[in-house]
This record gives sequence, structure tokens and C-alpha cells, in this order.
Amino acid sequence: MGTLSKLRRLVIRDGMSVRQASRRLGISRNTATKWLSEPEMVEPQYPVRQSPPSVLDPFKDQLVTWLRADSHRNKRERRGIKALFEALRAMGYGGSSTVVYRFAKRWKLEQSNAPKNVGFVPLHFELGEAFQFDWSCEYAFIGGLRRRLEVAHIKLAASRAFLLVAYFTQTHEMLFDAHARGFAVFGGVPARGIYDNMKTAVDKIGKGKQRSVNARFEAMTGHYLFDHEFCNRAAGWEKGIVEKNVQDRRRGVMREATERRWSSLAELNEWLQRACQEAWEQLSHPEWSELSIADVWQDEASRLMPCPKPFDGYVEHPVRVSSTSLIQYQRNRYSVPCEWVHAVVSLRVYPEYLLVVGPDGQAARLERHFGRDQTIYDWQHYIALVERKPGALRNGAPFRDMPESLVELQRQLLKHPGGDRVMAQVLSAVNLHGLESVLVATELALQTGRVSADHVLNVIARLKEPISARVEISTPLQLSTPALANLERYDALRDEQEASHE
Repeated sequence: MGTLSKLRRLVIRDGMSVRQASRRLGISRNTATKWLSEPEMVEPQYPVRQSPPSVLDPFKDQLVTWLRADSHRNKRERRGIKALFEALRAMGYGGSSTVVYRFAKRWKLEQSNAPKNVGFVPLHFELGEAFQFDWSCEYAFIGGLRRRLEVAHIKLAASRAFLLVAYFTQTHEMLFDAHARGFAVFGGVPARGIYDNMKTAVDKIGKGKQRSVNARFEAMTGHYLFDHEFCNRAAGWEKGIVEKNVQDRRRGVMREATERRWSSLAELNEWLQRACQEAWEQLSHPEWSELSIADVWQDEASRLMPCPKPFDGYVEHPVRVSSTSLIQYQRNRYSVPCEWVHAVVSLRVYPEYLLVVGPDGQAARLERHFGRDQTIYDWQHYIALVERKPGALRNGAPFRDMPESLVELQRQLLKHPGGDRVMAQVLSAVNLHGLESVLVATELALQTGRVSADHVLNVIARLKEPISARVEISTPLQLSTPALANLERYDALRDEQEASHE
């Protein structure tokens, strides 16, 4: 089209001959004459050049079918071009792999550039009407290690106030804890919650909007009194507010979190809460640009339902205690009181700890660990057992984690015959008097150099001895002459007794 414009200007406007103009523009004189013979400037039409038949033509339909099927699969399950080439060879294809690679690349480029015939309807939510929830996978350095995190995103649909909470796993207890934290920060509970079909909430997906909701999730929604709503399959736009929040926070808050080093997950979550609340002040609302998210949230907070006490969102499992007084949960083993050996106990799982309820109704709280193949001992769980088997103290694995003063006392006692039995007597005092009293008594005994069970128990008894309070007695009698302290009276009595002895 540009060549035709130049040709018309050279010949019609500047008066140049057709021969000279065609030479300057590098086109045929016959072509130039044909273009100039047209009464109006019309874009020239060229015949489509027919490419020669390719050896891949009989197999193109099959290759396109494979490429289209792989585009709907997970990236890990997609076949490479080399695998498709080998499959075509098995069907009789005799060409080179270059033709297959070139065709597949051109097809993928056409698919990526093709217009997506999908339209979206803008959504509007009233204040206090709904919130949206979603998970995202992030990474951060915690305790010196780069750990994978499951980050919960909970966002109010009207004010756009949001909160991020990081966990090591994506399970029921984490889901319940994220809701409790979110409602506490927002200052109330919206009337409706919008989710995708996550496994922690939906047990089975039915036709249309039919869902088989998890019983514990249903109990949580009943506790906070909000309605639950689940999106259609592959319809993430139905909760697009929180979907966009995942992308925005990944570029902002989570990017800064990944650049820092955290000693614990609790420290990270405290920082995430502060960072989110600071972002409320800085970000403007998408519908009312003159207001910040914090300004709109203050109006929405007054329209939320009152926030009740946090939902007791534990997940309960029956487990059997082994002969070594251990229970197993998620590839880790934890010690429990030795009185529960071979018994079936109730394990209640919380985000940060485990609560084990024994057959007698007593509960033991254990710190939860998220590593693998770890054995976590509490030496106090084995005190009742070493009273009957004191010899196990010498190489007992749980007792390696005792306080330093008890370890030193054990080292000195085991130098003498029967020292393990004496150490078992000292440890038995922990259940009676408490760990703090035993540690103080042990340190005092080590300072004096007298390491024996009687000495330690004697010091504990003196520490536990109650201090008698001074009792004031009221009487109507009054002393006219108060008694004076005169030590010479005692000396006089002593002299009289010595004289009588003489």
C-alpha cells in the first residue's frame, strides 16, 4: 500500500515518467501501469501462494488433537514434542522431527494469540455482605531454612480489607484458624462467605450448585452464623476479588516477606498482620478513589455481625500409644505419659500444638512439629516408668533433653553404685513438688558438693516449708511497765547454777 502511494505521488504529482518511477521503486513497469490505470486508489490484491504438500499433512489432525488435549492437562502431565514425534513415527510418519517442532510451535503461538471469547460481568457487594477466601503457595526463610508456605487470603468483598495468614500445611485446623484470625482483625463476621471447591470444605461436587459440605466446615459456619457459597467448576472469576488479591500481595507484601529471615512462623504472621493493616491506609479503594481501604473498612465494620469467641477448630483422631509411649502423626512421633502405654487416646490437632486426651480424661499438650521422621520426647512423661526401671536412665533417649543441672547431677550420681536408683528418686520429686523446685534444689546441692537424693529432697522440703505468719492477739490486759531485754539476768542465773555445781 505504501509503494502504491509513492508511485501515485511520483507520477501524478511530480510528473515523473512511469519507467523512471518503477525503476526507483523497484517494481515492474507493467505493474505500475496497471496500478495507475485504476480510477481510485485501491489496495492491490495478490493471489495466495499455494505451498507444496508436506509429509506431515496426513498426520496434522491427529497432532492437533494431541496438542489440544495436552493444553487442558497439568503442566507435569503434558507430553513434550519429542514424545509426540515418536508417537507419529509409530503411526507411520516418515518425516523429520523439525517439521513436527515447527508446526507445534506455530500452533501454540496461534492459540496464545487467539481472542478469548469470554466475557465477565462486574460484581458489586454491599457493606457487610460477603467475604472471599482463597489459598496460595509461597516460599520464605523460616528458622534458617527455605520453607514452602500455604498462605490463606481472606478479603472483605465491599471494603477490600484483607488479611494474610501463613501455615505449613493446608488442612482443616489451618482453615478454621485463618477464619478466626480474619474475623478478629475485621471486627466482625460478614453474612456470606465465597469459596472455591477446596477439599477442606467440599467432600463431593454434585450437579450445578449441589455440594456435599464437610461436617467440620459446616460446624464452623454455624458457629459464626454466615452462609457459605461455592463457585462453579473452573469459574475463579466468581471470587475474582480475592483472586486478584493473591497476585497483588505476591508482588507486594509477600515479596518483602521472602526477602527477610524469620525465626518462627508466629513472627512472620505477626508481621503479615501489621503489613496488611498498613496497606489498608496506603491503598485507595477501587470504587471510591478518594477514600482508602481503611476508610471504607471503618464503615463496613459497623455493619458486620458481632464476632463470637473463636471456633474450637481442632481435628480429632484416635491413635494408639506404642510400647515406648509414643504416638505417630504426620510422619512424626511424639511422647505421651507412660501410663497410657498400649491405650487408645484422642489426638486433637490444632495449628500450633497437639492435645492428647488419655483414657482417664487427663490431657497432655505437645508442641507440633512440621518436619518429617522426627521423634519428639518429653522426659517428664517417663518419670513413672524409671521409678520401676531406674537402669533405663543411663542410656534413655528421652533424658538427653533434661535441664543442664539435672544432667550434671545424673553424671555425678552414676559414678557410684546405685546412682541410677538415687537419680530416679530425685526425678520422682518433679511430679510431687514441680520442676522449678527440683531444679533449685539440684543447683544448691551441686554447689555444696553433696550429691545425694536425701540432700536434694531435704532442700526441697525446706523450700516448700510454709512460713508461719505472725498472729496478733487482742487482750484487755495492758502492761504498766513494758518488759526490757536484759541479758545480764541470764548471766546471773548461769553464775548461780555454776556455784551450785561446785
